[in-house]
Amino acid sequence: MKKLAIYLGMLVFVLSLAHKNSNAQIVNGAYKQNDIYEKKPMPLVSVREADVFWSKKIWRVIDLREKANIPLYYPTKEIAGRVNLISLLLTGIENSQLTPYDARSDDDFKVPMTYTQVKELFGAKATTQEKINFDTGEKENVVVQGDIRREEIKQYMLKEEWYFDKQTSTLNVRILGICPIREYVSEGDASGQIRRQKVFWIYFPEARPLLATNLALNPVNDARQQSFDDLFIKRMFTSYIVKESNMYNDRDISTYLSGIDAMLESKRIENDIFNYEQDLWEY
Repeated sequence: MKKLAIYLGMLVFVLSLAHKNSNAQIVNGAYKQNDIYEKKPMPLVSVREADVFWSKKIWRVIDLREKANIPLYYPTKEIAGRVNLISLLLTGIENSQLTPYDARSDDDFKVPMTYTQVKELFGAKATTQEKINFDTGEKENVVVQGDIRREEIKQYMLKEEWYFDKQTSTLNVRILGICPIREYVSEGDASGQIRRQKVFWIYFPEARPLLATNLALNPVNDARQQSFDDLFIKRMFTSYIVKESNMYNDRDISTYLSGIDAMLESKRIENDIFNYEQDLWEY
């Protein structure tokens, strides 16, 4: 009887190990993909101040309604561990991996914010509501936490610096910050007027380790995984310039031009930057 008990115990142990091994070998696909969570940010070449003899700061807007920018907007819900960019940024803020900065005053990353303040800017404030307690049948006040409506983020603003490196004779760019832009209708506004609001700034170099370990959607090829860091560093998005550093208090294009004239001014600034490099060469 004692030998039988030992035999049964060993059999159960072996079967449990076999079950664990079978689970460990499950591959959700035709082949095993590399672990994205071990990926590092793409290294950038260090730049010395002495090697930069021209630079200009640019602010540009990425509109998520454009087809090329779909990988930043989808998926709107978590699928196989993938989330969209705004969900990733909010998770990083909530877990103290990222520091949000107030976007209402300036874009110089001066005033840090808390996750609670970020939620309030999304209109996700805690409210007190009167509800009936089904156990006692009496009314009581209950605090209800507001929800962040991630779908209200329709655009992102990038702050970046273009510079010419005389050591390598190349025109390069560094992204300095990223700011989600919220489009919403104020509660109780009968007119339905859509308002735009810059929610917070994230210092991009601080966000790169988090962006590098999370996959962005590749709409044409599942075999070619790309992280959010890859997407930004490789410039795999479309955008338009809304402001350049200038002597007029860094004014926006919209303050002095509108409509087609503003679009042409945006193109002019972009062409001036790229033509700067070409004009340095002789053919």
